[in-house]
Amino acid sequence: MFEYKNISIHWLGHDSFLIQTKDTKIYIDPYELSGALLPKADIIITTHEHGDHCNPDSINLISTAETYLLGPDITHEILKSKVNAKKTILPLNPQGQQKIGEITISAIPAYNTHRFRSPGNPFHPKESGHIGPIIQIDDITIYHAGDTDKIPEMENLQPTIALLPVSGTYVMDAAECAEAVKVIKPEITIPMHVGRGIGKLEARQELKDLLADFRVEILEMEI
Repeated sequence: MFEYKNISIHWLGHDSFLIQTKDTKIYIDPYELSGALLPKADIIITTHEHGDHCNPDSINLISTAETYLLGPDITHEILKSKVNAKKTILPLNPQGQQKIGEITISAIPAYNTHRFRSPGNPFHPKESGHIGPIIQIDDITIYHAGDTDKIPEMENLQPTIALLPVSGTYVMDAAECAEAVKVIKPEITIPMHVGRGIGKLEARQELKDLLADFRVEILEMEI
């Protein structure tokens, strides 16, 4: 767990996080939560439709009739048909925004520029509308990059905390993530997209070693 002012951030493996304030529990991309004793969600954000990010089995473990589900349009059919309990499904597309209570959630795109399934066929196409959500809690901004390479939309975001992928293959590797940090300019970087069979945990330390002038926090997986 990482604590900053009035929030705590729990890394649940891969791209999955629980962000807690005094009154609100926000999950991003819950995945492989089976059997975990976790608090019920007030808000669940899914960054795209892939099963390790929009995972109905995990969402059903933490969603209730009072839970807001947020995600890009491409996730909505899954959320509608396979999540049993929810208050509502709200669209969160690139450049979109939702406000729930005192928390504002916006998004920029997330996509590959040079990682491909086959020539000209990226793992995460820009036109699919995948997102990197940005959560504003009081004076704290948390950017979760989703599945992405380093992209122009990251420039000068200046969040308080950036949750960034480092595993390579489908997303940025540690070296590219280090370059992304230099343009994002976060106060704190937390590497992700490792664990749960994805990438190597050592990539997180590689990122930290590349960013001697930046604050990088390596979290332990909590479940």
